[in-house]
Amino acid sequence: MKRKLIASLICLLLISTPARPADKVAILPILEIVKAVTKKVIKAIDLRIQRLQNKTIWLQNAQKQVENILSKLKLDEISDWTKKQKDLYKGYYEELAKVKSIITYYQRIKEIAQKQTKLVQEYERAWNLFKQDSHFKVSEIDYMEKVYTGILEESVKNIDQIFFILDSFTTQMSDLKRLEIINKAAEQIDSNYDDLLMFNQQNVLLSLQRAKTEADVNQVKQFYGIP
Repeated sequence: MKRKLIASLICLLLISTPARPADKVAILPILEIVKAVTKKVIKAIDLRIQRLQNKTIWLQNAQKQVENILSKLKLDEISDWTKKQKDLYKGYYEELAKVKSIITYYQRIKEIAQKQTKLVQEYERAWNLFKQDSHFKVSEIDYMEKVYTGILEESVKNIDQIFFILDSFTTQMSDLKRLEIINKAAEQIDSNYDDLLMFNQQNVLLSLQRAKTEADVNQVKQFYGIP
């Protein structure tokens, strides 16, 4: 349901965005969706982690209380320990292990979402510079926009996978399958991020190649923060 909502929001924004003037470059409409949804995902993960950490503290305290009782009992009393109490202790231990495992998954998912945020930030930084670079023609800026749109659209699939993983904790899914999906999502966002960096580097190199004088070269380097 959440994944369908993301797709609907993107379509709505694309349709409602007015055509840009011929002399201006519009902000990619999909960008705001990617930023908003990624922020929402990270916030949701943080909230879940906080709840699980609170549960971990409660379970640890409960387990410690049972351990303290056990340590005070005599050997003959331990042998008479009821099955219910044994199951209770075992239940605390198993639940604690399960909660810690889920927290680890959430931390990994958060890292993927943070990489998505990093991708958006790198895109914005480079895109704002390229639009101001006089070494590029309007047609080339248009081409860059199309490439960036493609990369951002691909990154939406990563968010889609993140929601799928989050939903998996409320359904029957094996840890192996969940880990497989997490690793695949991580690989996809890494690939998108690497593609973005490579495209940015190619554009910077092209601008440097078009610089006609040494002063112009130095100006380009300074503009893009190149040592």
